[in-house]
Amino acid sequence: MESNKVVVCDNGTGYVKCGFAGENFPTSVFPCVVGRPLLRYEESLQEQELTDIVVGAACADLRHQLDVSYPVTNGIVQNWDDMGHIWDHAFYSELKVDPSECKILLTDPPLNPVKNREQMIETMFEKYNFSGVFIQIQAVLSLYAQAC
Repeated sequence: MESNKVVVCDNGTGYVKCGFAGENFPTSVFPCVVGRPLLRYEESLQEQELTDIVVGAACADLRHQLDVSYPVTNGIVQNWDDMGHIWDHAFYSELKVDPSECKILLTDPPLNPVKNREQMIETMFEKYNFSGVFIQIQAVLSLYAQAC
């Protein structure tokens, strides 16, 4: 069964913007940040239980209890494990899609190393099982959006 659903994901240094092709605005925009608890739950003085990994906006409220990392610097992925947590959050928690039933369009910063593009494609096919992957430079996508 062929699905025409296309996920669009712009992995920025500050925010991840994701949604579906054909929509005017992203379905979800959240901070590109991953946090890990500084103390185990048993040692924490807070009533709120922390998970092993906290992603996105949830990090803001718990910032004082977390070791925070930013997997993307200047638009280029630096930490692939944390980026995996970001994508898990985007696809499963925010968009609530089954990646094996979709294709994906990823944005790419200019001068992104070829190894990073290869790693993105490998992850999308092997971990998430997307049926198709397309990567394009952000500025080119802006031109397409303006119908140039």
